[in-house]
Amino acid sequence: MNGQRGDDLDDDFVPDELVATSGEEDNGPGDDIGGLLSADEDAEEAEAHIKEKPATEKKRKRREKEKERKIKKRKLAETVEVIEPLSVAVQPAHKLADYVSSMQVKAFPAMSGIELSDVLIPASSIADTTKWTGSRSLDNLVDFIIEVLPTLHTRISQRSKAAGAPTLLFIAGAALRVADATRVLKDKRLRREKGADVAKLFARHFKLEEHVSYLKRSKIGSAVGTPGRIGKLLCETDALSVSQLTHIILDLSYRDTKKRSLLDIPETRDEVFRTVLGAPMVLKGIQEGKIQLVLF
Repeated sequence: MNGQRGDDLDDDFVPDELVATSGEEDNGPGDDIGGLLSADEDAEEAEAHIKEKPATEKKRKRREKEKERKIKKRKLAETVEVIEPLSVAVQPAHKLADYVSSMQVKAFPAMSGIELSDVLIPASSIADTTKWTGSRSLDNLVDFIIEVLPTLHTRISQRSKAAGAPTLLFIAGAALRVADATRVLKDKRLRREKGADVAKLFARHFKLEEHVSYLKRSKIGSAVGTPGRIGKLLCETDALSVSQLTHIILDLSYRDTKKRSLLDIPETRDEVFRTVLGAPMVLKGIQEGKIQLVLF
């Protein structure tokens, strides 16, 4: 058998293109489409990631700014000093007399001018406390009495002579305030060793009869109470005597949640003027100059 050599091919032989390329790698049309799709998906993911990144960045910056704002607000609240309104009690006696008179008009709206003059509290019976320059708070009450009201300080440091006959009436607008003021007035700097007891008089948890019984058997130097309970004891019983009474302190430094003082609240204002200061023996003592009214 004769083998065919390359030289034996015809001189005009042209290789078949299909046969010539049959040995190359066949990628096929399916592989081309898959590559294109994959490229498109990669492009979309990249584009979505690019869009998502600024949005996430914005949210992060917004959270940081909000956090900074809250920190600044908290620091501001901590550093800003709360300025309380100046108490009306810091005015001189003649101005206080005008103020008290205006409150009396509100407490007795039906009274004529002549009738009001009968219950008028003279300026001479209102203590001048302008020498006190400190804040008017319970924390400073002891020092206030020692510095501004030396006569009262001397009297409450002595033992009382009669049952239910205090030297001082301290009128506060709320039961909790009465409890706080009672603790302050028990300070040894005021009562010393021989000072009389301090009575706590308010309606919450205590019946009127209980206070009557207590006062009739107790020698007290000071009585702290709400105007409602003090007024009832003065006007409806004989348990609370004014025979030793020299001072009545109205607690104007305390303000409720609505920023109202003892005389700003209609109910307590009416009780102060009608049943405490308006009690016949109290009013008589004030107008005769035997009892001083102190606005704290």
